[in-house]
Parts: sequence; structure tokens; C-alpha cells
Amino acid sequence: QVQLVESGGGLVQAGGSLRLSCAGSGRSFSMNVMGWYRQAPGKQRELVADITTGGRTNYADSVKGRFTISRDNAKNTVYLQMHSLKPEDTAVYYCHVRGYITDYWGQGTQVTVSS
Repeated sequence: QVQLVESGGGLVQAGGSLRLSCAGSGRSFSMNVMGWYRQAPGKQRELVADITTGGRTNYADSVKGRFTISRDNAKNTVYLQMHSLKPEDTAVYYCHVRGYITDYWGQGTQVTVSS
């Protein structure tokens, strides 16, 4: 059974940092694009960042310069380092893996940034 399990969310003050992790199990994701999405209350889910197998990264404009995505294929894990957090970063963050037939999603982890 394929699973993606996120960790690292929580409550932080504006200007603070958090590091999210997403560990995959059930199959290797070393050949897949991995990424993070987020969904704030009343808003659509949006791409935050993704990373290819070769390490090429892509970021939403709203997080460029503040967030860094990375991956460890040996651990089947993708990370999201978040700095200079803002209240508007508050959302449920979801790990995502782009599959060839179907995509995979984690259960989500809450990030709350207080002002």
C-alpha cells in the first residue's frame, strides 16, 4: 500500500521557520516529481513547490526566496524548509507525488502562522 506521511507542521509566529517532511512508503518515488501543495480555508489548493528527479525546482511566486524544497531519494522523502513565515502562509500543506497513471497525496499537515 502506497502511503505519504507528512510531519513538521505546527504553530509558529510570523517571521519564524518550520520544516515539513514527507516520507513515502510502499514503492520508490525516486523517478517521480515530488512536491508540496497547500490549501487555506475557503481557497483552492495551490502548488507551493515541486522538485524533479534531477533536482530542478519550481516555486510559487508567493514563496520564492523564503521556502526551499529538497528530496532524499534514498529515504523516499521530500522536504519543505520554510523561513520568514507570514500569516498568509497559514494552510494545510499536502505532500504530492506525480504518478504515471495516478497521483499520490498525503493526509496533510496544518501550518498556522500567528501575527
